[in-house]
Amino acid sequence: MKIKRYKKVNRYLNFYANNFGFRQPYQILVDGTFCLAALNSQVNIADNIPKYLQGELKLLTTQCAIIETENFGSKLHGALVILKQYALHKCGHEGKPVSGSKCFQSMVLESNKNHYIIATQDRDLQNKLKEKPGVPVLYLHDKAPVLSAPSEVSILKSKEELNDKLGILSKEKVVIDKLKQNNGIIEDDIQKPKKRKGPKGPNPLSCKKKKRKVQQGFNVNVKNESV
Repeated sequence: MKIKRYKKVNRYLNFYANNFGFRQPYQILVDGTFCLAALNSQVNIADNIPKYLQGELKLLTTQCAIIETENFGSKLHGALVILKQYALHKCGHEGKPVSGSKCFQSMVLESNKNHYIIATQDRDLQNKLKEKPGVPVLYLHDKAPVLSAPSEVSILKSKEELNDKLGILSKEKVVIDKLKQNNGIIEDDIQKPKKRKGPKGPNPLSCKKKKRKVQQGFNVNVKNESV
């Protein structure tokens, strides 16, 4: 079962790497809901997440996420302690904090150019992030971390970019063909590598037929003499 999970997460990470430029160390933006779920499930985020993603990562959070968790008081004190262990990333809301959900949405904008992976249990936030291309979502299911499958928006975006690349290649080919034509270069003029020829067999027309050897001997003719 573990092997199947690791194959699946590798496939998802390769998708984001090939289509959106994700590289290690992965930047994981963590909110208070994720820390609370980890605390209740007794999951050590710093140990389990790198093992699951099978790579190096940076655990990050924002001032807005910390303030939001603080506002829940003693109920989320344990989650707050965990959250404050992570590096604080500037979100642009200093002095004017917003909710953790709005803060994280603003961090990825429309292109997620900083390649964040969002770690949250907030279903509403997860659904909103699926509407943005190239935003992986990480959550906990029981005690197991799960990287959600690429959204339809991400898949469509990857196909569009692939078509654009193919379109550029086809345009370049047209330009190259035109340059060849203008310079009088014809494909047939380009020498193709000669095929290596093997040893020729004998020409059947030049081969003389072997004459049969006639055995030399004496022909004895016996005549009947009349008496």
